[in-house]
Amino acid sequence: MSGPLGDMGSLLRQAQAMQRELDKVREELKRASVRGSAGGGAVQVEASGDKQITRVRLDPELIKGGDVALIEELVLLASKDALTKAEQLAEKGMSRVTGGLQLPGM
Repeated sequence: MSGPLGDMGSLLRQAQAMQRELDKVREELKRASVRGSAGGGAVQVEASGDKQITRVRLDPELIKGGDVALIEELVLLASKDALTKAEQLAEKGMSRVTGGLQLPGM
């Protein structure tokens, strides 16, 4: 079909295909894992690709030191590192589908 209605149908099919691909990427991101660290690896934080913290690991030697403020700061830094990596992974996955086009809510 040609004309405006045919173009709209084609556009709708393309949008639906893109939505399916975006849903697939979101599922992949939920299963993906990234690791952030601080203190030379004394604190490691894992996050899923959809930016959920999934695990925190502390080196027992760090805990033996007993410096609570240092431990808190390292956990915070490692968490930020993990979430930054998760964000980068998500952006990479989404741009694969959108061709780099920034869509609201992505």
